Amino acid sequence: MRKIIFSFVLAPYLFVAQLNKFVAEWAEDKDLKSAVLSYCVYDYKNDLVLAENNAHTFMIPASTMKAITTAAALKTLGNNYRFATKIAYTGKFTKETGVIDGDVLIIGSGDPTIQSESFYKPDSTTLMDKWAQALSAAGVKEIKGKIIGDASTWEHQVPGHWIWADIGNYFGAVPCGLSFMDNKFKVIFNSKEVGSTVEMVKIKPESLTSKMTIVNKVIAKGTEDEAFVYGDPFGYTKYISGKIPPNKKNFEVEAAMPDPALICAESLLNSLKKTGVKCNGIAESNYEKKDTSFKSLTLYTHYSPSLEKIVQVTNITSNNLFAETLLRAMAYGSPSNGIELVKKFLVAKGIETAELYMTDGSGLSRADLVTTTLQAKMLGKIQADNMIAKSFYNSLPIAGKQGSMSNIGKGTYIEGKMRAKTGYINRARGYCGYVTTKTGKEVSFSILFNNYNCSAKEAKVKIEKFLVALGEE
Repeated sequence: MRKIIFSFVLAPYLFVAQLNKFVAEWAEDKDLKSAVLSYCVYDYKNDLVLAENNAHTFMIPASTMKAITTAAALKTLGNNYRFATKIAYTGKFTKETGVIDGDVLIIGSGDPTIQSESFYKPDSTTLMDKWAQALSAAGVKEIKGKIIGDASTWEHQVPGHWIWADIGNYFGAVPCGLSFMDNKFKVIFNSKEVGSTVEMVKIKPESLTSKMTIVNKVIAKGTEDEAFVYGDPFGYTKYISGKIPPNKKNFEVEAAMPDPALICAESLLNSLKKTGVKCNGIAESNYEKKDTSFKSLTLYTHYSPSLEKIVQVTNITSNNLFAETLLRAMAYGSPSNGIELVKKFLVAKGIETAELYMTDGSGLSRADLVTTTLQAKMLGKIQADNMIAKSFYNSLPIAGKQGSMSNIGKGTYIEGKMRAKTGYINRARGYCGYVTTKTGKEVSFSILFNNYNCSAKEAKVKIEKFLVALGEE
């Protein structure tokens, strides 16, 4: 492990004594011989760094990057910002007959919550039925043209430096101008005895069944979902390999949806027919900006939940799609401009942006780099910002209670008292957040652990001891 250096200028030695003990133990741990440990503990009320180690070293942040993205989004867009999705038409709408002689457009603005399982019942058509009823209430009885899912407001591209092993899976779903159902679909399997190839039962939503080609290499083995999906994120052939537990029925494996805007349009088309609206055309998607000289008229506008609620879901469930969407939403769909706005947010907080190398908004990219000093100080500075302090703080999962922190610190002092954004990708784990220590110090902190030679679970146990010790100082 890299040499351990403590800094506690003007801070009592006792505060770092317990942390020193753990890190000294780790320095002798054979699994951590080549690892790099970085942390920074910041007393934001008194603007003091209480303890640090390799705190200015670039580290892979994993999903702790979401803390940076969501804080910047709250400040840039505001707690009450809502995405607006318009249902519009082209051509002519004759209200006397209820006939639209043209197309109906679903004009996306990047809203990641449309029929999302975080806000709607899984596999339901609740929202599409509501939209169809709104069109019926507006007097629409027949649509002669197509139902078009228009995602052209944003670039539809894979975020920078995402890897092949991730982009076929649900957590690698590509952000879209018109997202739908978390931009994922489900492959349902039945498994039998250990070692046997599992049976693919169906695909949800069912409208994808005729489009998808699934190459099934999944076997029954183990106790967890260890099936992984490979394939072009915009293609309809997916290779699924790995393993799922034996003797399971209707076991769901989630994959990235190749064309969310089309599935959204098809779902609305089905709901319109169910509502009694005659539809003569097919469903289509559009990702290309077209001639802006044509006119469309809005029939209905759907608004997302508030940004405050979206950020809460993003951080508690560590939702990659939501985080990538927020990065783009700050800059009208441009991820590169979104990154510049994140830096602008940090500069306004007095944070040195030379300690951030950002390639995406979620932390799924291994090219992302950050220092624990930047994270800890950013978190501390946020607490002085009345506009976002409460909403951001409440978005972080509570130790022993919520999300990826639900099993951290149970039965210890930090249960219910520490809030932190967690992060994990292969060989990189981290936590950044807040705790009021036993001695009453209100601190923000970041701890990042890279290149360990033990299992992810073992690394988690080691860091948990550090977090508990931090709270008990």
